[in-house]
Amino acid sequence: MPLSNLLNDLLTDIRDPHLLWQAVAIAACVGAGWFLARLIRSNVANDSVDDGRSGVVRAGVASFGHVLAPLLVVALIFIATLALKPFLHNVYLLRVALPVFGSLAVIRLAFYLLRRVFARHGHIGATILTFEKIFALLVWLAVALHLTGLWPDVFAFLDDTVLPLGRNKVSLATILQAAVSVIIFLMLALWAGTALEERLMRVEGLHTSLRVVMARMSRAVLILVAVLVSLSMVGIDLTVLSVFGGALGVGLGLGLQKIASNYVSGFIILLERSLAIGDTITVDKYTGKVARINTRYTVLRSLDGTDSMVPNEMLVSGAVINSSLADKKTRVVTLMTVGFDANLDALLPKLEAACAALPRVMAEPAPAAMLNRFAPNGLELEVGMWIANPDLRGSVLSEANMKLWSLLQAEGISFPKTSAVPDKA
Repeated sequence: MPLSNLLNDLLTDIRDPHLLWQAVAIAACVGAGWFLARLIRSNVANDSVDDGRSGVVRAGVASFGHVLAPLLVVALIFIATLALKPFLHNVYLLRVALPVFGSLAVIRLAFYLLRRVFARHGHIGATILTFEKIFALLVWLAVALHLTGLWPDVFAFLDDTVLPLGRNKVSLATILQAAVSVIIFLMLALWAGTALEERLMRVEGLHTSLRVVMARMSRAVLILVAVLVSLSMVGIDLTVLSVFGGALGVGLGLGLQKIASNYVSGFIILLERSLAIGDTITVDKYTGKVARINTRYTVLRSLDGTDSMVPNEMLVSGAVINSSLADKKTRVVTLMTVGFDANLDALLPKLEAACAALPRVMAEPAPAAMLNRFAPNGLELEVGMWIANPDLRGSVLSEANMKLWSLLQAEGISFPKTSAVPDKA
């Protein structure tokens, strides 16, 4: 019986007692599918806790559970259709339920892939939500055309409508098939790249930069393979891409030098491991911790929480101060000027002892106090101390200054006053 007559068959046989058995079978499949999906999610989550794995596995299973339930329902309805077909006069209701629940599975699978690839820290943008609504509307429209038997007529119209593309003519059906194929394979490639990146970033044996460059290169290769495979599946000759490749090369040579330079510089930074995520660096007028290394720019997070996106070309062609390249310990220095009458032989050891008593100051190398220079209005002293984390520079320096200020007041050390500049008459 052709699918175009499904609704007519349902309306004609609405009083057929066999429909009751089909409705019971559909309800049983729906209940069993949702129950099995919940059981699988709970078992995987419990196993991940027992094995000591992180919450990433539980989060991934929980999000995919919305896809697993309709997939199981479709599988169970398909099995029920095969099992009941020899015993019932017809299985029209089951044959209608298959595309309905199948479309629900496709929609939820697309939502899962989109949110896994594009959602950042659980935040879903308005663009993704809008695209999800449009995609769901198109899927339900396709199901409606399929059930009503209008899909062959629509496809024939699209196949007969031809658009001239250069010397060739391509039908709308071929263009739509190519677009759908590219989108599906591209989404699968992006999902696989995201999953691989998360896996690589949890490998402790590899350097951070090596993990990032492997993730970036893997994603680029997956996207390239997805595009080539999807285009070849719809019968598009891949040799036409040579023209596009030549045009792209000319474009890079003429107008995209900076962008290409930043991309190449990004891979150079990742491969030579001159920077790593978590390093505290200074480049040009930007200072902060490396929060993320992208292929085009590097994100520096300063102490006040602001992010600066520095082009990778600046990190390769310019001078970069890395406070934690070979060793994260950093020397913190504070300067002060005391009067000429200060007893430095007694004062300098007390300054060193005051800094050494601070909990976040390293005992080795020990703090050192010295006479820096003879200033016009007093003796300039320098007190240096080492800390294990350069991110603590500001707070440790403030704490040390407060400690030294209290010591100087207790010792009665005088501070020279800056002479005022007389006003000109």
